[in-house]
Amino acid sequence: MIQITRTTQPKEKPDQHALGFGKYYTDHMLIIDYTAGQGWHDARIVPFGPLPLHPAAVVLHYGMEIFEGLKAYRRPDGRVQLFRPIENVRRMNNSARRLSLPTMDESLGLEALTTFVELEQGWVPSLPGTSLYLRPFLYASEPNLALHAIQEATYVLIASPVASYFSGGLTPVSIMIEDEDVRAVRGGTGEAKCGGNYAAATRAGDRAEAKGYSQVLWLDGVERKYIEEVGAMNVMFKIAGEVVTPKLTGSILPGITRKSAIELLKSQGVQVSERLISAQELLEAAANGALEEAWGIGTAAIISPIGSLSYQGQDYAIHGGKIGPVAQKLYDDLSGIQWGLKEDTMGWTVPIPAQA
Repeated sequence: MIQITRTTQPKEKPDQHALGFGKYYTDHMLIIDYTAGQGWHDARIVPFGPLPLHPAAVVLHYGMEIFEGLKAYRRPDGRVQLFRPIENVRRMNNSARRLSLPTMDESLGLEALTTFVELEQGWVPSLPGTSLYLRPFLYASEPNLALHAIQEATYVLIASPVASYFSGGLTPVSIMIEDEDVRAVRGGTGEAKCGGNYAAATRAGDRAEAKGYSQVLWLDGVERKYIEEVGAMNVMFKIAGEVVTPKLTGSILPGITRKSAIELLKSQGVQVSERLISAQELLEAAANGALEEAWGIGTAAIISPIGSLSYQGQDYAIHGGKIGPVAQKLYDDLSGIQWGLKEDTMGWTVPIPAQA
């Protein structure tokens, strides 16, 4: 049972035309405590505010933290729905196992998401392209400087009304292949959604931006030859008529939007291959015209088309620098299901009960 304490000082909701991404937060947050031997307990929704944190909390010293990201969408009929939330619960548990944090029963994880969104559904914006971004996170909260099995942890869920992650929307971006830093290695934390992965990836992204590129295309950390992700997103290519995406080898985050795209494309008869793709193969395909389309894919942006690719000073235009038909249709289909504009024939959406 989740106890609810409503705020006595509700905030004024921001202008939907000026939301940005992660600038505003709803009235409440959800917290669940974990204690070894007791398990998860004291699930509660309370007014949004600072979290108490001991200076010796394990998370501050050893980085034992994970998070998730998903959205609540406003349908044309005014109702609110989630998109495959159980997949986020399962992925968070997989991340928890890798970081030696406690896992959560799937039923409790799903109840936390749906109960919280039901309370905060008035914050779900209605303008096209807007949504309520949900950020569950879990960290080791016990005060202890010794490394050992976690005795205390805290799960928190906050939410932010957002516009599109990229202000340019579906405008194709320019990408640079990164050949110095690596995002992750097999056997590491690449397939977990933990903060350290993103912190370590920031330097390369900053260097690319300074050179005029939007983000980097990551190579694997072992052989430095195979494509893995683009920025903080999964990546897909259309090469000689086939949609190709790097296979999950343990160093790539198993994206839920990626998984949905693969399932949706296959249901439409599109040939999709999950395999190793070398930078050399990609560059040769770009040079001879076989690389027809490329796009990043993830929760925040859904689809981010790639208009040009650069490696060691050589630039390659993709689809004339414009979004391609497969990427466009994929965006239309996925976003249509998420916002309730198209029928959900895949059974992916979870409706939230309207408030009385």
